[in-house]
Amino acid sequence: IGVRISASDWADNGWDIEQSIVFSQALDARGCHYIHVSSGGLTAQQQIKVAPNYQVGFAHAISNNVSMPVIAVGLITQAQQAEDIICEGKADAIALARGILYNPRWPWHAAAELGVTIQAAPQYLRCQPHELKSLLIRD
Repeated sequence: IGVRISASDWADNGWDIEQSIVFSQALDARGCHYIHVSSGGLTAQQQIKVAPNYQVGFAHAISNNVSMPVIAVGLITQAQQAEDIICEGKADAIALARGILYNPRWPWHAAAELGVTIQAAPQYLRCQPHELKSLLIRD
């Protein structure tokens, strides 16, 4: 079982990352399998400075204090941006929301950009572009 938390409500004297770390450690100690770290949306007083990776720092702070996998979000829209977050150890996984809503094949495009392959069901193998014949492989 995993838990999605709001690591900060972005309001003065509100819920903050320090409280989220303590809460995450308690979940970790109780066997939680992963934590998905988001933020905001809890109060009309929130002051969120939205920018690429704006919530990744919360995931990173929690990741440094728990052993369970941590999932990051926060205006992650580019393949290399997501890859860097993982490679730099800021999170164990990335969750995409708006990017997937806009482009449901985002993972395929990211794989093509990063030069990796994706296991796919046989019916999808015929749809890959001619210039990317090695993007999808049979699962």
